[in-house]
Amino acid sequence: MERRWCKFYDEQVSPTLEYPQITMYELFIEAVKKNPRGTATLFFGAKILYGELNRRVDLFANSLAALGVERGDRVALVLPNFPLYPIAHLAVMKLGGILVPTNPLYVERELAYQLNDAGAETVVILDKLFLRLEKVMKETPVKRTVVAGIQDFLPGILGFLYGFKNKSKIRTDEEKRVYLYRDLLKRSFPQVKPANVRPDETAILLYTGGTTGVSKGAILTHRNLVVNVLQTKAWLWSIQDEKEVLLCVLPFFHSYGMTTGLHLSIASRSTMVLVPRFDLGEVLKRIKKHRPTIFCGVPSMYNAINHSNVLGKDVGSIRLCVSGGSALPAEVQRQFETLTGGSLVEGYGLSETSPVTHVNPIHGHKKSGTIGLPLPDTDAMVVDPETRKPVSVGKVGELAIQGPQVMRGYWNMDQETKQVLQEGWFYTGDMAVMDEEGFFSIVDRKKDLIISAGMNIYPREVEEVLHQHPKIVEAAVIGIPSKFREETVKAFVVLKEGETLSKGEIVQFCKDKLSKYKIPKEIEFRDSLPKSTVGKVLKRVLKAEEEKKR
Repeated sequence: MERRWCKFYDEQVSPTLEYPQITMYELFIEAVKKNPRGTATLFFGAKILYGELNRRVDLFANSLAALGVERGDRVALVLPNFPLYPIAHLAVMKLGGILVPTNPLYVERELAYQLNDAGAETVVILDKLFLRLEKVMKETPVKRTVVAGIQDFLPGILGFLYGFKNKSKIRTDEEKRVYLYRDLLKRSFPQVKPANVRPDETAILLYTGGTTGVSKGAILTHRNLVVNVLQTKAWLWSIQDEKEVLLCVLPFFHSYGMTTGLHLSIASRSTMVLVPRFDLGEVLKRIKKHRPTIFCGVPSMYNAINHSNVLGKDVGSIRLCVSGGSALPAEVQRQFETLTGGSLVEGYGLSETSPVTHVNPIHGHKKSGTIGLPLPDTDAMVVDPETRKPVSVGKVGELAIQGPQVMRGYWNMDQETKQVLQEGWFYTGDMAVMDEEGFFSIVDRKKDLIISAGMNIYPREVEEVLHQHPKIVEAAVIGIPSKFREETVKAFVVLKEGETLSKGEIVQFCKDKLSKYKIPKEIEFRDSLPKSTVGKVLKRVLKAEEEKKR
């Protein structure tokens, strides 16, 4: 097909690339050999060099193997961004295991579903989250658990004070097969060799809600991961190997954070500044102290920095930024570039595509309001959503993508795979338009999807929880604009006749059934909901009413 977009690539970017036939673990070993004394991670004053990171990966791989983890086993990581994440990520890859990144914000119901669906027998988890797992462990295939604390990776007195303040009652329990990470390091286990894994083998199951709200595991191979990080690196062509510092605040359990943070750092043999969550004050401290040069985030992060009292000299180290997760407002982009003097561009991707497929040129001809151009070796087209035949330039249709970063399919979901993967094309469900120059714009998102601070929220899931309340007869959930989080969740609720219920009671009811970011921030009681002639709730009417109010 005609790749009209290639004419607008930065001249330093080739339309096609060569990809080594290796795994992500082997790419990491290359980084270790070439830059053993380079800093791999920085975490609140604790520094780990690439050579030391490799030693820790080996030790943890030895531990996991001794506990019974074998090639092909699914291993869930329920961790924030701190040093154990890259250690565990790479150790599992060394053993030929399959990673199952899991959102640390998940409540018991969500956690149990993912562990069961993936068939995960091993979990590596933060100590503060262990109780959540313990409550559902008997309902899952989990056979062994490794527990670690933040204090295990903090330097000297800081680690002691954190551990003293956040004392954990969790202890190694051989009978229950619960092990403390720090205890495993004290034991001597046989050295294991890297598994002989082919690039086309499964590396990771990345869970995504898709268009229906039913969580599905996107099967990504080692080749998918290596290709996508090298595509991303080639696009950000001014990256200097062994000299960059990446601010890693996007969570590694998310495909965006994994590729543009963890994997991009490894591919460029550069430094990861690990930040467990986006706290504006803490992020600004990390920027001032560690002087990051690359920062991939979501619009709400850039917007928050724009509206802080920070001065340009405090954040002036930032040179390259990509925004994803939701639309980047032009004013947010302008303000951030003015503040930092760096380049901020919008991109696009999905868990099913490892995730990056489109980005605006980082230094050249970019267009605000678009997701940019397809990456090297990536084809994209806009098609009629019914016939799936291409539509003409400037016409709205469904975005379809083809490229070496596209997933193999959904885990144990053949029918869902057939619906979205046909003849090598992945049909995203997002409505888009392509202009004469090959720049793509997303004009409508997947059905019912709400994006809040880069996190996907599926109204169906929230509605199902609301419908569990004995006093609620009907509920509809939509996303409404939010100044700092792109969108926030609003619920419209109809009570059973004669019943009374407060907004606070609804929020409380949701707390143990939904992650905090999914709980409705606004609730409106209604006598009825607008419906079609066949009884379908008309959310477009609710959205239109909300737009009139604002």
